[in-house]
Amino acid sequence: MARLFPAPPSTLTSALSRAAVHFPNRGVSVFDSRGRAHHRRSYPEVFAAAQQAAGCWVAGGVEPGDRVLVSLPTSWAFLDAWLGALLCGALPLAVAPGAALGAGASQIRKIEALVDRLDPRRVLVTAGFRRSAEAAEAARILAVATTPEEIAAQTSASSVLPTPEPSDIAFLQLTSGSTGHPRAVSIPHRAAVHNIMSSDQAIGAPQGSPAHEWAETMVAWLPLHHDMGLVGTLFQSIVGGLDLWLLPPGAFLARPRKWLEHLGQHGTAFAPAPNFGYQLCVERLDAASRVGLDLSNWRAAMTGAEMVRPETVAAFCEAFTPYGFRPEAIRPCYGMAEGTLALTFDIKGEGMRTRPLPQGADSSAGLNEIVCVGEPIADTEVHIVDAGGRPLADGEIGEVVVCGPSIFAGYFNDPEATAESLRDGRLWTGDLGFLHEGELYITGRLKDVLIVRGSNLMPHEIEWLAESVTGGGGALRTGAFSVARGAAGEEPVVVVEVNEREPEKLRAMGQEIRSNIGRTLSLPVADLVFVRRGRIPKTTSGKVQRRALRDQYLRGEIERLETTDEN
Repeated sequence: MARLFPAPPSTLTSALSRAAVHFPNRGVSVFDSRGRAHHRRSYPEVFAAAQQAAGCWVAGGVEPGDRVLVSLPTSWAFLDAWLGALLCGALPLAVAPGAALGAGASQIRKIEALVDRLDPRRVLVTAGFRRSAEAAEAARILAVATTPEEIAAQTSASSVLPTPEPSDIAFLQLTSGSTGHPRAVSIPHRAAVHNIMSSDQAIGAPQGSPAHEWAETMVAWLPLHHDMGLVGTLFQSIVGGLDLWLLPPGAFLARPRKWLEHLGQHGTAFAPAPNFGYQLCVERLDAASRVGLDLSNWRAAMTGAEMVRPETVAAFCEAFTPYGFRPEAIRPCYGMAEGTLALTFDIKGEGMRTRPLPQGADSSAGLNEIVCVGEPIADTEVHIVDAGGRPLADGEIGEVVVCGPSIFAGYFNDPEATAESLRDGRLWTGDLGFLHEGELYITGRLKDVLIVRGSNLMPHEIEWLAESVTGGGGALRTGAFSVARGAAGEEPVVVVEVNEREPEKLRAMGQEIRSNIGRTLSLPVADLVFVRRGRIPKTTSGKVQRRALRDQYLRGEIERLETTDEN
C-alpha cells in the first residue's frame, strides 16, 4: 500500500522540518569507522540537533550568506554542522577531510585555495587537521578554523532562523573533484528540490510510482562531500521520508559485504554507487563470502559518477543474482555538480542496455560498447552539439549540453568560469556523448579531468606531487592521464621527465612518487614511466599536451628509461 505523502517542500530547510513532522518514525543511522556499531536518530532528533547547531553557528558570529566549509568524515558532527549552517542561512560547503592521521601539504594547500576564493567565516576541521595546519604555519586557515568540539561548546543562540525563498542559494558544492583548484557550484533551493523530486520519479518509474511510495530505506557509503552522497542519499532520504543507513566510505572499502548485508535487512531499498563500488564487491567477495546475503529487497541499484562499464555490471549480476539481486535493478544515470546531481536516468527498468561505439569514434574510457544512461529527468532537455554549437543528429558524438530547473546558478565568485559553462541558460558539460531515440550515451570528455573511483581528479595535482619528488616543473615536466584497465575502470598513469639515468636511483625515485601520491590522494598509480627530458609533448607556450601524451602511451610509442624493477 502506498504511503500517505505530504506536499513537496519548497526549500531544503522546509524539507528538514517537514521530515520531523511527517516521518517521525524514520531517521538516519550513522555507523562507526569499521561499519559495526551505529547510532540512530529519528528525523525529529535530526532536526532538533540541526537547530541546536544553527544556534551555535549564530553564537559564533556566522550570519546569513556567510560561507562555512565543513571538512569532516561521515559522522554526526558533519551532519549537525552542515545542516545547522543551512538552517541559519549560511552557505555550507562540504570538503573532503584530510587523512586519518592528519593532513598533508596537498590537503592544506587545497583548503587554503578555498579560503582565498570563498572567504569563509568558518572552516570546520578535525583537531588533527588543525595541528597539521599549525605545523605548516597556514595562517589563512588558522584564522577561521574551528573544531566540532569548539562549536558544541558554544552557548546556542536563541534567535529566529531565516526563512529562505526557493530562489535563494541553499549551499555550495565542489566541482572538478576534491583536489587541485575546484570551483564552488551555487545551488538554489528550488534546483535542489526539483532534482530530488525528479530523481524520485525516475527511480520509481519501472515500479509505476515514485520511489517514496514503495521504498522504505536507503543504504549508502558515498562520502557526504560528494554530490551523490549529499544530495543523492542524505536529502533524497529526508525528502522521501526514508530510513537512511550511512556507512563511512572506509568501512565499505574494507568490508564491502557490510553494504550488501544492510541492503537486505531494512525493508525495500534503493541505493547508488559508482562503477568501482560494484566492481569492488565482485573482486572482494568470493562465493564463500556471499553466502547468507539476501538482496531481494534491493529494487533500484543506481550507477553513475564515472563511466558505467558493461563488464562490471555483467560480473556483478552474475555474482549476486543467486542471492536475490535482479539484473533489471541496475539503473545507469548521468549527472554532475553543476546539475545539482542527476541529469538523466534509465527509467525502463530493463537492466543495462548498450550500443556500439559509433564507427570511427574514440572512447577515452576504452569502451567499444557504451551504456545507456537514460533520458532527461523531468522538465530537462539534453542536446548534443558540435564545436560551433550546432545540434547533431542521433548517433553523432558531440558535447553534451543541458538545460532545465536543476541547473546551477553559477560558480561562486567566479564570473569568467560561469560564463564559460553557463551560456543562455544552458550548461555546457564538457562531456562527450550521443543520443539514440531520446536516450543519452556518454563516450568521454573534453576536459583534462581524471575520473577514478567515481571522483574527479585534476591531473596537475598528481603532476605536482610527482614533481615535488623529482624537482621538475620547469624544463623537466610531468604528465598525468587515465587509461581504462578492464572492469576496474580508469586508473592513473604518470609520465615523468628526468635527467637521471641510473636504474637504481630511478627505482627509488619511483617508489617515493608512488608513496607521495598514494599517501596524499589515497590513489594507486597504474603505471609510472620515466622518460628523457623533452619527450613529453607540449604546446608552444610550454603546457603539457596530456591527450597527445596519452595517445602516445596507448600506441606504445613512449621510450621508457629502465629501472631496476617494473613499474
